Amino acid sequence: MASFSLERPFGVYLWDYFSQAYELVVGKPAETFSFIQGLTPLSTNNEVIVACVTYLVVIFGGQALMREQSPFKFKVLFQIHNLLLTAVSFILLVLLIEELIPIVAKNGIFYAICSPHAWTQKLELLYYLNYLVKYWELFDTVFLVVKKKKLEFLHWFHHSMTALLCYTQLVGSTSVSWVPIVLNLTVHVLMYWYYFRTAGGARIWWKKYLTTMQIIQFVIDLFVIYFCTYTHFAYAYSSLPTFGDCSGSENAAYFGCALLSSYLLLFINFYAKTYQKKAADKKAATPVTQENGSSKKKAGKSKKV
Repeated sequence: MASFSLERPFGVYLWDYFSQAYELVVGKPAETFSFIQGLTPLSTNNEVIVACVTYLVVIFGGQALMREQSPFKFKVLFQIHNLLLTAVSFILLVLLIEELIPIVAKNGIFYAICSPHAWTQKLELLYYLNYLVKYWELFDTVFLVVKKKKLEFLHWFHHSMTALLCYTQLVGSTSVSWVPIVLNLTVHVLMYWYYFRTAGGARIWWKKYLTTMQIIQFVIDLFVIYFCTYTHFAYAYSSLPTFGDCSGSENAAYFGCALLSSYLLLFINFYAKTYQKKAADKKAATPVTQENGSSKKKAGKSKKV
């Protein structure tokens, strides 16, 4: 029988099942994981830079190679890709929620986003797995290239830089990491489900609201990380009012604030270009249609008389 508690918000302790699956794949218990820069895969500056450069070479080189080729569909493969990313994003999301609920409930929100003790071994593993998923998500762009779809700057910049963002926060051990990760995973569960369904021919009406959710996500992200950055610097370097120190490296804070700020501006610009322009064009076209319709009616009446 399911027993609900702070430690078991879903009625069962999901981590136990995850740990068993992790050990089957890796050969070690999940509780033994530790992110060690230089030892853990994809944990050095050179590895991350090479991965990002390779990504850019592949997508823009692929785009050049595809100029004289017919587009590929890869419908089934694309559906599998999106369905698996939906499932993985959901699994990571519920595991994070399971670990975070007792931390927030017992210690408060400031502790959860700022205390070094809120950076737990289990959360570190989930953050690292989320980081690895960002490299998997780079294949989103590969599908666009082989389908000969337009490559927006927002798309490839966001995909490549998010992997770098996750890396910097792992290295910097920023306790606030869970806020942008939880929000990002929530959006991605819906986004990849949307792409899975539309790849199968379904017509989904809520695409516009995915972009709205992404904008709201970055507004919340920035509010929280700006607060954490402010309270740290005020505590460490000034006599300004502060809630106390906030853990994590200052370089990680600089990069997180700058990159997420750029994301917010880029997504707002994308929303304005994509949806507000369509609405304006539709509104501008409506009076013309009505006028034409009115003219036809008048012409019809005149002819009848």
